[in-house]
Amino acid sequence: MENSTEISALIKLLDDPDKEVYEHVEQRLLEYGNAVINFLESTWEKSLDTLVQERIENLVHRIQFNNVKEDLNLWYQSGAFDLLQGALVVNRYQYPDLDEQKVINQIEDIKREIWMGLQYEMSSIEKIKFINHIFYSIHGFSGNTKNHHDPQNSYINQVMESKKGNQISLAIIYATIAQKLDIPVYGVNLPQHFILGYIDESKREEHEFGVLFYINAFNKGAIFGKHDVDQFLRQLNLEPQPGFYAPCSNIEIIRRVIRNLISAYENLGSAEKVEELKELQEILNNSPV
Repeated sequence: MENSTEISALIKLLDDPDKEVYEHVEQRLLEYGNAVINFLESTWEKSLDTLVQERIENLVHRIQFNNVKEDLNLWYQSGAFDLLQGALVVNRYQYPDLDEQKVINQIEDIKREIWMGLQYEMSSIEKIKFINHIFYSIHGFSGNTKNHHDPQNSYINQVMESKKGNQISLAIIYATIAQKLDIPVYGVNLPQHFILGYIDESKREEHEFGVLFYINAFNKGAIFGKHDVDQFLRQLNLEPQPGFYAPCSNIEIIRRVIRNLISAYENLGSAEKVEELKELQEILNNSPV
């Protein structure tokens, strides 16, 4: 490739003890971005110098983290229409080399299985009960109650693999499948518990916020009503607010995913990850929602 001679020359200087030289080399390699990753990884495999290996690992991570920031900003600036895409961008923070199409295909397979069994004459609740049967009973998804604060619960690929997740990751997968089937299920940003709402725009006047009923993706798709939300808020001593009952934006959902990850890494004492995730949070903090 073009500039490969300069890249190779720069990589040879990664062991330079002069701090100024190294900082210059680092900056030039960062400017090349993805183009240098293969060179760096090849050098890492051949090198026996732990300093060089450490510097390469740091460079590769910084390049990949810059990609995540750019991708998240692009997702937001483009309107944040695709919730799953937003979740996959956050997923890239921990799994930059993930085959995302595999995750998309896994979700598509579950959707197709549900689609084959859905009947036109089914009521809204019957449709949700059928989704629940396929999603929880057949595919075995469940809330991770034993290790709820594990950051892996927030990464979509890990949830698809282990079939265990937290409230919001399970809700993202559930809502994505439902929406692909033209079933109007959307996230509801309830404090301390993320839930889903089944929306009927035609009955917005009859049913507050257009929500016919709520779904708890963490608890095998349990169906409940507004009075249950009222009771939950009373237990938390919180005043009811419209945002606790109504569908929220995709941006709010991805914000909450990042907040969960920050909390999880704070519990683990991973200060560097916490700071980086706060940078991702900042990208979405100026958004009008």
